[in-house]
Amino acid sequence: MREPDFYREERFREQYGQTESLGSYTARTFLWMFLGLLVTFLVALAGYLTGITIYAYVFVPGFSIITLVAELAVVLILSSRIHRLSVPAARMLFFAYAALTGVVFSLYFYLFHLGSLILVFAATAVYFAGLALYGYFTKTDLFRLRPILVGGLILLLIFGVFSLFFPFSQSIDRIYCLIGIAIFLGLTAYDTQNIKSYYLLYQGDPAMAQKAAIFSALQLYLDFINLFLYLLRFLGRRRD
Repeated sequence: MREPDFYREERFREQYGQTESLGSYTARTFLWMFLGLLVTFLVALAGYLTGITIYAYVFVPGFSIITLVAELAVVLILSSRIHRLSVPAARMLFFAYAALTGVVFSLYFYLFHLGSLILVFAATAVYFAGLALYGYFTKTDLFRLRPILVGGLILLLIFGVFSLFFPFSQSIDRIYCLIGIAIFLGLTAYDTQNIKSYYLLYQGDPAMAQKAAIFSALQLYLDFINLFLYLLRFLGRRRD
Protein backbone atom coordinates (compact mmCIF):
# COMPACT_ATOMS: atom_id res chain seq x y z
CA MET A 1 0.00 0.00 0.00
CA ARG A 2 1.27 3.47 -0.90
CA GLU A 3 2.34 5.50 2.11
CA PRO A 4 0.11 8.58 2.62
CA ASP A 5 1.71 11.91 1.67
CA PHE A 6 1.35 13.19 5.24
CA TYR A 7 3.44 10.38 6.71
CA ARG A 8 6.01 10.60 3.92
CA GLU A 9 6.34 14.31 4.63
CA GLU A 10 6.82 13.72 8.35
CA ARG A 11 9.34 10.93 7.72
CA PHE A 12 11.42 13.13 5.43
CA ARG A 13 11.33 15.99 7.92
CA GLU A 14 12.57 13.74 10.70
CA GLN A 15 15.28 12.17 8.54
CA TYR A 16 16.76 15.41 7.19
CA GLY A 17 15.95 17.78 10.00
CA GLN A 18 13.70 19.87 7.79
CA THR A 19 11.56 22.17 9.92
CA GLU A 20 9.62 23.87 7.13
CA SER A 21 6.18 22.42 6.59
CA LEU A 22 4.60 21.83 3.19
CA GLY A 23 2.16 24.67 3.86
CA SER A 24 5.00 27.07 4.64
CA TYR A 25 6.97 25.96 1.57
CA THR A 26 3.93 26.42 -0.67
CA ALA A 27 3.19 29.84 0.82
CA ARG A 28 6.79 30.89 0.19
CA THR A 29 6.52 29.76 -3.42
CA PHE A 30 3.37 31.81 -3.96
CA LEU A 31 5.02 34.77 -2.22
CA TRP A 32 7.80 34.74 -4.83
CA MET A 33 5.19 34.59 -7.56
CA PHE A 34 3.26 37.55 -6.13
CA LEU A 35 6.46 39.56 -5.76
CA GLY A 36 7.20 38.83 -9.41
CA LEU A 37 3.75 40.10 -10.40
CA LEU A 38 4.33 43.21 -8.27
CA VAL A 39 7.61 43.92 -10.07
CA THR A 40 5.86 43.48 -13.43
CA PHE A 41 3.09 45.89 -12.44
CA LEU A 42 5.47 48.53 -11.08
CA VAL A 43 7.71 48.40 -14.17
CA ALA A 44 4.69 48.51 -16.49
CA LEU A 45 3.19 51.46 -14.62
CA ALA A 46 6.50 53.34 -14.58
CA GLY A 47 6.99 52.72 -18.29
CA TYR A 48 3.51 54.03 -19.04
CA LEU A 49 3.67 57.12 -16.79
CA THR A 50 7.11 58.18 -18.01
CA GLY A 51 6.56 57.24 -21.64
CA ILE A 52 9.95 55.51 -21.74
CA THR A 53 8.57 52.24 -23.08
CA ILE A 54 6.66 53.73 -25.99
CA TYR A 55 9.72 55.86 -26.81
CA ALA A 56 11.91 52.71 -26.86
CA TYR A 57 9.50 50.82 -29.10
CA VAL A 58 9.31 53.72 -31.56
CA PHE A 59 12.92 54.88 -31.67
CA VAL A 60 15.03 51.83 -30.73
CA PRO A 61 15.34 49.51 -33.76
CA GLY A 62 14.24 45.96 -32.97
CA PHE A 63 13.40 46.76 -29.35
CA SER A 64 10.49 44.29 -29.27
CA ILE A 65 12.71 41.51 -30.66
CA ILE A 66 15.45 42.33 -28.15
CA THR A 67 12.94 42.14 -25.29
CA LEU A 68 11.50 38.84 -26.52
CA VAL A 69 14.94 37.26 -26.93
CA ALA A 70 15.95 38.44 -23.45
CA GLU A 71 12.81 36.90 -21.92
CA LEU A 72 13.39 33.58 -23.68
CA ALA A 73 17.04 33.56 -22.62
CA VAL A 74 16.15 34.09 -18.95
CA VAL A 75 13.57 31.27 -19.00
CA LEU A 76 15.95 28.89 -20.76
CA ILE A 77 18.76 29.61 -18.30
CA LEU A 78 16.49 29.11 -15.30
CA SER A 79 15.05 25.90 -16.75
CA SER A 80 18.27 24.29 -17.93
CA ARG A 81 20.74 25.45 -15.26
CA ILE A 82 18.58 25.56 -12.13
CA HIS A 83 20.78 22.89 -10.46
CA ARG A 84 23.97 24.89 -11.07
CA LEU A 85 22.70 28.36 -10.25
CA SER A 86 23.09 29.83 -6.80
CA VAL A 87 19.94 30.80 -4.94
CA PRO A 88 20.62 34.57 -5.33
CA ALA A 89 21.26 34.09 -9.06
CA ALA A 90 17.99 32.20 -9.50
CA ARG A 91 16.12 34.97 -7.69
CA MET A 92 17.83 37.64 -9.78
CA LEU A 93 16.87 35.90 -13.03
CA PHE A 94 13.28 35.48 -11.88
CA PHE A 95 12.90 39.17 -11.09
CA ALA A 96 14.75 40.10 -14.30
CA TYR A 97 12.11 38.16 -16.23
CA ALA A 98 9.33 39.85 -14.28
CA ALA A 99 10.83 43.27 -15.08
CA LEU A 100 11.18 42.46 -18.78
CA THR A 101 7.55 41.36 -18.85
CA GLY A 102 6.65 44.67 -17.22
CA VAL A 103 8.32 46.50 -20.09
CA VAL A 104 6.08 44.67 -22.54
CA PHE A 105 2.98 45.07 -20.39
CA SER A 106 3.31 48.85 -20.21
CA LEU A 107 2.00 48.91 -23.78
CA TYR A 108 -1.34 47.49 -22.63
CA PHE A 109 -2.02 50.73 -20.76
CA TYR A 110 -2.06 52.41 -24.17
CA LEU A 111 -4.10 49.70 -25.90
CA PHE A 112 -6.87 49.00 -23.36
CA HIS A 113 -9.07 51.06 -21.07
CA LEU A 114 -7.85 51.09 -17.48
CA GLY A 115 -11.20 49.82 -16.18
CA SER A 116 -11.00 46.89 -18.57
CA LEU A 117 -7.49 46.02 -17.38
CA ILE A 118 -8.62 46.09 -13.75
CA LEU A 119 -11.67 43.92 -14.48
CA VAL A 120 -9.66 41.33 -16.38
CA PHE A 121 -6.96 41.28 -13.70
CA ALA A 122 -9.61 40.65 -11.03
CA ALA A 123 -11.14 37.85 -13.12
CA THR A 124 -7.69 36.33 -13.63
CA ALA A 125 -7.00 36.43 -9.89
CA VAL A 126 -10.29 34.69 -9.09
CA TYR A 127 -9.87 31.95 -11.70
CA PHE A 128 -6.22 31.45 -10.81
CA ALA A 129 -6.94 31.21 -7.08
CA GLY A 130 -9.73 28.70 -7.65
CA LEU A 131 -7.58 26.36 -9.74
CA ALA A 132 -4.56 26.79 -7.46
CA LEU A 133 -6.67 25.74 -4.48
CA TYR A 134 -7.98 22.77 -6.45
CA GLY A 135 -4.45 21.75 -7.41
CA TYR A 136 -3.28 21.98 -3.81
CA PHE A 137 -6.12 20.10 -2.12
CA THR A 138 -7.20 17.56 -4.74
CA LYS A 139 -6.26 13.92 -4.19
CA THR A 140 -6.34 13.30 -7.95
CA ASP A 141 -2.93 12.85 -9.56
CA LEU A 142 -2.83 15.62 -12.19
CA PHE A 143 0.38 14.33 -13.76
CA ARG A 144 -1.69 12.35 -16.24
CA LEU A 145 -2.92 15.64 -17.67
CA ARG A 146 0.61 16.70 -18.59
CA PRO A 147 0.58 15.28 -22.17
CA ILE A 148 -2.73 17.03 -22.84
CA LEU A 149 -1.50 20.34 -21.43
CA VAL A 150 1.81 20.19 -23.30
CA GLY A 151 0.00 19.27 -26.51
CA GLY A 152 -2.35 22.21 -25.94
CA LEU A 153 0.60 24.57 -25.48
CA ILE A 154 2.14 23.39 -28.74
CA LEU A 155 -1.21 23.84 -30.50
CA LEU A 156 -1.53 27.38 -29.12
CA LEU A 157 2.00 28.22 -30.28
CA ILE A 158 1.40 26.89 -33.80
CA PHE A 159 -1.89 28.73 -34.20
CA GLY A 160 -0.39 31.86 -32.65
CA VAL A 161 2.40 31.94 -35.23
CA PHE A 162 -0.11 31.13 -37.99
CA SER A 163 -2.30 34.06 -36.94
CA LEU A 164 0.59 36.49 -37.47
CA PHE A 165 0.42 35.82 -41.19
CA PHE A 166 -3.25 34.90 -41.56
CA PRO A 167 -5.32 36.75 -38.93
CA PHE A 168 -8.23 34.82 -37.42
CA SER A 169 -11.82 35.84 -37.85
CA GLN A 170 -13.45 37.15 -34.68
CA SER A 171 -15.30 33.88 -33.98
CA ILE A 172 -12.18 31.73 -34.46
CA ASP A 173 -10.13 34.13 -32.37
CA ARG A 174 -12.59 33.80 -29.48
CA ILE A 175 -12.41 30.00 -29.69
CA TYR A 176 -8.62 30.27 -29.70
CA CYS A 177 -8.78 32.41 -26.55
CA LEU A 178 -11.10 29.98 -24.79
CA ILE A 179 -8.70 27.13 -25.53
CA GLY A 180 -5.83 29.22 -24.14
CA ILE A 181 -7.81 30.01 -21.00
CA ALA A 182 -8.62 26.32 -20.47
CA ILE A 183 -4.99 25.25 -20.99
CA PHE A 184 -3.57 27.74 -18.50
CA LEU A 185 -6.26 27.01 -15.92
CA GLY A 186 -5.22 23.36 -16.17
CA LEU A 187 -1.55 24.30 -15.89
CA THR A 188 -2.30 26.36 -12.79
CA ALA A 189 -3.73 23.32 -11.01
CA TYR A 190 -0.95 21.06 -12.31
CA ASP A 191 1.91 23.40 -11.34
CA THR A 192 0.40 24.00 -7.89
CA GLN A 193 0.22 20.27 -7.21
CA ASN A 194 3.79 19.94 -8.51
CA ILE A 195 5.03 22.11 -5.63
CA LYS A 196 4.42 19.11 -3.36
CA SER A 197 6.65 16.94 -5.54
CA TYR A 198 9.52 19.43 -5.31
CA TYR A 199 9.01 19.71 -1.56
CA LEU A 200 9.39 15.96 -1.06
CA LEU A 201 12.15 15.58 -3.66
CA TYR A 202 14.49 18.21 -2.19
CA GLN A 203 13.93 17.68 1.52
CA GLY A 204 17.59 16.84 1.99
CA ASP A 205 18.91 19.79 -0.04
CA PRO A 206 17.78 23.14 1.41
CA ALA A 207 19.50 25.20 -1.31
CA MET A 208 17.91 23.16 -4.08
CA ALA A 209 14.56 23.36 -2.30
CA GLN A 210 14.81 27.17 -2.40
CA LYS A 211 15.68 27.13 -6.09
CA ALA A 212 12.83 24.73 -6.79
CA ALA A 213 10.47 27.15 -5.03
CA ILE A 214 11.68 29.95 -7.31
CA PHE A 215 11.29 27.74 -10.38
CA SER A 216 7.76 26.81 -9.29
CA ALA A 217 7.04 30.50 -8.72
CA LEU A 218 8.16 31.19 -12.31
CA GLN A 219 5.85 28.48 -13.65
CA LEU A 220 2.89 29.86 -11.68
CA TYR A 221 3.83 33.40 -12.72
CA LEU A 222 3.76 32.34 -16.38
CA ASP A 223 0.39 30.62 -15.84
CA PHE A 224 -1.06 33.81 -14.35
CA ILE A 225 0.39 36.10 -17.02
CA ASN A 226 -0.79 33.94 -19.91
CA LEU A 227 -4.22 33.47 -18.35
CA PHE A 228 -4.45 37.26 -18.01
CA LEU A 229 -3.44 37.77 -21.65
CA TYR A 230 -6.03 35.33 -23.02
CA LEU A 231 -8.76 36.78 -20.82
CA LEU A 232 -7.75 40.29 -21.89
CA ARG A 233 -7.89 39.26 -25.52
CA PHE A 234 -11.30 37.70 -24.93
CA LEU A 235 -12.90 40.31 -22.64
CA GLY A 236 -10.75 43.43 -22.89
CA ARG A 237 -12.09 46.71 -24.25
CA ARG A 238 -9.60 48.45 -26.50
CA ARG A 239 -9.13 52.17 -26.75
CA ASP A 240 -10.47 53.79 -29.91
